[in-house]
Amino acid sequence: MAPRQVQITFDCADPRALSLFWCEVLGYQLDAPPPGFDTWDAALEAFGVPEERRNDASACGPVSGSGPRLFFQLVPEGKTAKNRVHLDVRAAPGLEGEERMAALEAECSRLVGLGASRLQRHEPAPPLSHGFIVMSDPEGNEFCLD
Repeated sequence: MAPRQVQITFDCADPRALSLFWCEVLGYQLDAPPPGFDTWDAALEAFGVPEERRNDASACGPVSGSGPRLFFQLVPEGKTAKNRVHLDVRAAPGLEGEERMAALEAECSRLVGLGASRLQRHEPAPPLSHGFIVMSDPEGNEFCLD
C-alpha cells in the first residue's frame, strides 16, 4: 500500500483566524486560491458563495511541502471537553534540562502574544519526560510545546 497523507481537521468558530494562528505557530502558509484567482475572496465571489459563508473553512500547509495539512471548518457548537488527540509542537528538539525549558518558555511567550493561553508547565522527569508546556490555541484546543 502506498503511504497515506494526513490532514488534521479543527472544528472551530472562526476558521480564518484559527488558520492564521496555526500558520504563525508552525511556519505554515494558507492554501493558495484556485488557479486563475489572485485571492480566495475573488474565487468565492466567482463561485457565487455569499459573503456570510466565506469563512466557513480555511486551510494551510507547510511551505516546504513536509508535514500535514491543517483544515479548519466552521461548526455551530463550542469546545466542551479536553481534546482526546492533540498536537505536540516540537519547539526544542535536541535540547535538555534548563536550556530546553528556556527555549520552551521563549516559544510559549511568543505564542501567548499571538493569542494562545499557557495552561501548565511540566518539569523534566528523566528518563521518560524531558519537560513540556501545555497550552491552548485561541479557541481552547490544547497542544503541547515539546
